[in-house]
Amino acid sequence: MHWDDLRIFLAVARAGSISGAAKRLDVQHSTVSRRLRALEERLGARLLERRKSGYVLTDAGEELRVSASRMELEFLRIEGALSSQDCRLAGELHVSAINNMASSVLMPMFASFSKRHPEIRLHVEVSNRYVSLAERQADVAIRLTNTPLETLIGVRVTTVASTVYGERAYLRALRAAGGEPEWLGVECCGFHKSWTQTACPEYEHRFFVDDTLLTVAALRQGLGLAYLPCFMGDGVAELERFCVPDPDLDLGLWLLFHPDLRRTRRVVAFREHMMSEVTAQSAAFEGRIPSCRNGASG
Repeated sequence: MHWDDLRIFLAVARAGSISGAAKRLDVQHSTVSRRLRALEERLGARLLERRKSGYVLTDAGEELRVSASRMELEFLRIEGALSSQDCRLAGELHVSAINNMASSVLMPMFASFSKRHPEIRLHVEVSNRYVSLAERQADVAIRLTNTPLETLIGVRVTTVASTVYGERAYLRALRAAGGEPEWLGVECCGFHKSWTQTACPEYEHRFFVDDTLLTVAALRQGLGLAYLPCFMGDGVAELERFCVPDPDLDLGLWLLFHPDLRRTRRVVAFREHMMSEVTAQSAAFEGRIPSCRNGASG
């Protein structure tokens, strides 16, 4: 039994599909399928079953997953120990980040890191959901939270402020008329959904979006009000703050990684780079802008 075969098996088990595992490992779909079949033949047992929702583990597959995960952790410990003694900065680095941040404010930071360390192959993967760093779904996770998991090591690099935004002409008309605002039905994350329900408890919406970038696009069309992080809302010329940021809505921006990777040089290099870059733009994250740029002072 070869470790590469187990690595492929773990990728399929975690992704729930051959295509997802192939993308994660950066190999051909046929390679994953062939290696998985060969592993099952050598073991004489079915490891996965195909369902409509994807692949699920058999009893034998679950037993192998537990054992292979323990082996993976040992590899990570060895890799971390060796990497701390290696002066080179090279290898794979998988970073999981929130979509709206990865495609906007964080992308220049990722790009400058990649240019500075060309031997590190940087994989940026977007997800607003929980990713298991223990199962190597990512090496580093960039997340907005005030309660990071205790099993992870992390650093809070800044505070991200949020407030309510609307299109400038819409807000002028709303303030002139003095009526009740329309609220977008926002379902992109638990934070924005909860804040919107508090602001609009009747939950009467005519337009729904499930992504922050869609929220920006809908607001630009004058469809109502919605919460946005200030680093996004303040950067859109057509939008204006409806009110000043509420400190109770502040969230921490965290860099999270598994304890076994704390000494891995490429993880350390990425952490230090991102801390420096984010600190340089802390005013944008914290919503500290001149009041003349928006109708509401902030």
